[in-house]
Amino acid sequence: MQSEQELEGFRAELRDWLEANCPAEMRGGEPSEASICWGGKNFEFESDAQRVWLERAASKGYTVPTWPVEYGGAGMNRAQEKIFKEEMDRIEARNPLQSFGIWMLGPALLHFGTHEQKLHYLPPIARGEVRWCQGYSEPGAGSDLASVQTKGEDKGDHWLVNGQKIWTSYADKADWIFALIRTDRDASKHNGISFLLIDMEDDGVETRPIKLISGASVFCETFFTNVKVPKDRIVGEENRGWDVAKYLLTHEREMISGGGQGLSGGRALGAVLNESLAEGQEMDTVLRADAMRCEVDALAIGLTLERYKDQAEAGTGAGNASAMLKYMGTELNMQRHELLMAAGGSDALEWDGPLGNRPADWLRTKANSIEGGTSEVMLSIISRRVLGLPG
Repeated sequence: MQSEQELEGFRAELRDWLEANCPAEMRGGEPSEASICWGGKNFEFESDAQRVWLERAASKGYTVPTWPVEYGGAGMNRAQEKIFKEEMDRIEARNPLQSFGIWMLGPALLHFGTHEQKLHYLPPIARGEVRWCQGYSEPGAGSDLASVQTKGEDKGDHWLVNGQKIWTSYADKADWIFALIRTDRDASKHNGISFLLIDMEDDGVETRPIKLISGASVFCETFFTNVKVPKDRIVGEENRGWDVAKYLLTHEREMISGGGQGLSGGRALGAVLNESLAEGQEMDTVLRADAMRCEVDALAIGLTLERYKDQAEAGTGAGNASAMLKYMGTELNMQRHELLMAAGGSDALEWDGPLGNRPADWLRTKANSIEGGTSEVMLSIISRRVLGLPG
């Protein structure tokens, strides 16, 4: 346990570093798809400032501040992590790197991976050199995820993988995929599944983007045809991949819940809404009240998430309560974009209007209620496993 004096010293040092190293272009502003740094072998930086910010942050382990130093992180404890977030918010710094590798695979590897796997896979994630996607859902296994049928045949030194995944976000831009593969077809559906790591450049891997109502192609179909996966690319025990999958899902849901905590850099929703109003126009009282209610709810879910992080530090994570975080984060993110559309009026309806591509962002939030487990499934988990209500 660090003393208050030690923590204040840490804050001062961190504040000085951020002031000196976070480019002005990487501070403030409403986040958009173009402003997100995803990293990866083929990622194209929006600007030189975005590249510099990633390189500087990664060199200090600040892309994954709580990961151990030997795996590319900064080794921060929980108290230091809180200070890090506060200081990032203070200067409205953009996240230097966002990644499914950070949000989902990283925690799973830290918990289930071997030391060799952690050394091999985690540092490139932290540096933004490798981009990952998730191979969970299938055409016949969405909410009933344990029914996956993509199979892996044991060929001695490797598995031969055949099957299809769907809704694999950004698969066409990813370098690797972590996937649930059925490696024992005779076992019960929650057993016989293994968690495998597959290179998207392996022979037999194919992706096909799915065009969405927003006009984007975030989701993809992913096909595996006689893909050879070496045995050392399994995470956890063979046929016990469901254990890894459940653990990872809690982190995915916590990640999605973050969409409801407000805009980047700690900017108030009311301030962003004001920017959407025409010159001389004032926000009407109903919209202002709705914005304040959404902001208060966002603060509440942020504090709830912080509480679960503290519990995780003590050895008890969010568990089934991650369904609550995911549901509320989803609802708040949709509400926020509804308010942004309302404030913008007719300007917000223009696909390439003065407020940017706001309709596409608004339409994209609808997928939040499906990905990571539908809102209906989340409510079922909350009622049965959190509140203990009868089925």
